[in-house]
Amino acid sequence: MRVGVGLDMHRLVPGRPLILGGVSIPFERGLDGDSDADVLTHAILDALLGATGAGDIGRHFGVGRPETRGISSLLLLERVVTLIAAQGYHPSNVDATLVAEAPRMGPHIAGMRRNLAKVLRIGEDRVNVKGTTAKGLGWLGAGEGIAAIAVASVVAVPTGRPAVSSHRTRRGRGNE
Repeated sequence: MRVGVGLDMHRLVPGRPLILGGVSIPFERGLDGDSDADVLTHAILDALLGATGAGDIGRHFGVGRPETRGISSLLLLERVVTLIAAQGYHPSNVDATLVAEAPRMGPHIAGMRRNLAKVLRIGEDRVNVKGTTAKGLGWLGAGEGIAAIAVASVVAVPTGRPAVSSHRTRRGRGNE
């Protein structure tokens, strides 16, 4: 098993949709960025890249590349899952925290977990998303942006076996 950490943050701006974990959240501002600027998904894909020693989001998708302009971050995550599978790894578990003064994340977390689990090809019980605030501190606390931090673990997939975590261990719990 290998573990990686990812961190991303973007400024909130008017005129853009707010997308987190692939969920469109009703809000008067959205995150600024080249893609859909989904900080949650970006932090997760950075954690996966880190766990496998494959660099970071900038190395693979960069800033200002026309092919990533407006792209769904879930598609970028899909590409990372394919990349790490080619290296012989499969996501095992993800735990992430969103830091935002507004909007409230609670009503949207189930949808985020569902979307992320589908792309990661793991059970929803292996994807955890939490929300917190910056308690009024700094630019995050002033409501100027949203940040996310994620930890991801990956497991090596034996050669010749499919890169999925649906098989069971002797204890009946899936890949640990």
